[in-house]
Amino acid sequence: MLLWTFVFFTLIQLYFYLVKYLRFVIFKPKRYAEHKEPVSVIICAKNEVENLKKNLHLILTQNYPDFEVIVVNDCSSDSTEMFLAEMKAKYSNLRVTTIIEDERFPHGKKLALTIGIKGAKNEILLMTDADCHPKSQNWIANIQRNFTPEIDIVLGFGRYSQHSGFVNSLIRFDTLLIALQYFSYALARVPYMGVGRNLAYRKSLFFKHKGFASHIKYLSGDDDLFINEAATKSNTAIEFSLDSHTISEPKKTLNEWFVQKRRHLSTGESYKFKHKFLLGLEYISRIFFFLMLIVLIITQINIIGITLSIFLFKTILQLIIIKLAMKRLNEKDLLLTSPAFDIFLPLLNFGLVISNYFISKKNRWK
Repeated sequence: MLLWTFVFFTLIQLYFYLVKYLRFVIFKPKRYAEHKEPVSVIICAKNEVENLKKNLHLILTQNYPDFEVIVVNDCSSDSTEMFLAEMKAKYSNLRVTTIIEDERFPHGKKLALTIGIKGAKNEILLMTDADCHPKSQNWIANIQRNFTPEIDIVLGFGRYSQHSGFVNSLIRFDTLLIALQYFSYALARVPYMGVGRNLAYRKSLFFKHKGFASHIKYLSGDDDLFINEAATKSNTAIEFSLDSHTISEPKKTLNEWFVQKRRHLSTGESYKFKHKFLLGLEYISRIFFFLMLIVLIITQINIIGITLSIFLFKTILQLIIIKLAMKRLNEKDLLLTSPAFDIFLPLLNFGLVISNYFISKKNRWK
């Protein structure tokens, strides 16, 4: 009975890797848009002057014929306003909107983003963060080329810089696995999220769904909850070419990352049921796969050969898929540590989700 339970959870895991995730690693785009539509890049910045100094010019000088960059200066108390004034004098395609802080009306990122979207001149909106920079001068072009008439949403990849150390590897593997999931689900015609570091959609789609109104109570969700609501099986495309990546610096300590991760996980309860079911099934089956492995090794020593053979078979197939995903997304030095992270991450996510029920939420995004 224990062995068959182990086999059951193994088969669930293999279903996700061989049916869902395999779609991404073998996917080949079929066609792109034939013309280049004007694009509005939107960046919300709150006390981000140092990041803007490093990254903004890389966005303003993109190799694209018609685009504007809108920076929403959200109540910054540093020298962001002065820097943006200097940049605006140099670049005619830069537009700046400033929100003045009013303690009577606290707000989150969604208000700043909504103001930027309302002020955008163009139908195609491309979102990124102040701490992100595009991998190439063709970032806008590579994202925009997916907007054929039937496509309203394009999901991109927001990569983190590689550094030495456990924390950096953990964050990059988590980011890789999340991207593997949302890219694969989109290809399976079940899109459920995107990341605000690299995400594009039509302005008309935003207003069709009344912006962020349905999930305004959540601090996060300007990216994943909006996509969860607005994406359909036929209106979403993915773009993962190297030139389309954005890159940002990850958190440097576990505590900093836990705070960020907890905030991101807080929105999951508002996902559509089918998305919660599939994502929950993958996480639960992963936990019970390892739990049953330990139980069998301890209590069923007479079949340890069968147990380990099943474990190795599943692990080898999983490593092949992860290796192919790493190659597609230009990630390095994660393969050997991935089995350990594969055990650790679902337990961590479960703990952080539980902790969200005991930690007060403030309506601040910085």
